[in-house]
Amino acid sequence: MSSADARPITVLVVDDHALLRDGVSFALSGESDMQIVAYAVDGQSAIEAFRQHRPDVTLMDLQMPGMSGIDAMCAIRAEFPNARVLVLTTYRGDVQVSNALRLGASGFLLKASLRKELRDAIRAVHAGRRVISPDVASDLAAHVGETMLSERELQVLRTVARGYANKQIAAELGISEDTVKSHMKSIMSKLDAQDRTHAVVTAVKRGIIQI
Repeated sequence: MSSADARPITVLVVDDHALLRDGVSFALSGESDMQIVAYAVDGQSAIEAFRQHRPDVTLMDLQMPGMSGIDAMCAIRAEFPNARVLVLTTYRGDVQVSNALRLGASGFLLKASLRKELRDAIRAVHAGRRVISPDVASDLAAHVGETMLSERELQVLRTVARGYANKQIAAELGISEDTVKSHMKSIMSKLDAQDRTHAVVTAVKRGIIQI
């Protein structure tokens, strides 16, 4: 590094799993141009750690107890608009990717590929570029132009995920059973699902709903 680049890239690691935090620490330990300045285990502590350390790059897990990674990212960026957040996830859900990028994420990496991609991704994000893991980008491209589920369809699908039958869903949402059946037909068509269970599994995998 030249004298102009002497200050290392400071990194905040946010994840509720110790194994992931340890893995990131190991992956960056030999990099002279990077320094982990703090760890956080949930969204609220991530916000507090960011305020204290003002890291150059934040590695943010999506699925955490309490406040989600996206909510924490939005809170941080509301207070610090220039914050650069690299989202980490186990899932390749294209809807999660779209939401995270729309809300200001600088990139999206799968945890399974961290070892080979993490260091380059941090440097790229620090330089102002966006980074999307190739597998995630492929999933994102595969669903471009698809019709999204309506808010009512999302409500129906969430109740299906809770194990409700059509009659229970109708009572829960204040609609008729025929309307529930109509929504389910539309949901399965949009998700290219074979049955109710397949629709729920597909929606969870793509980040459309969470259970």
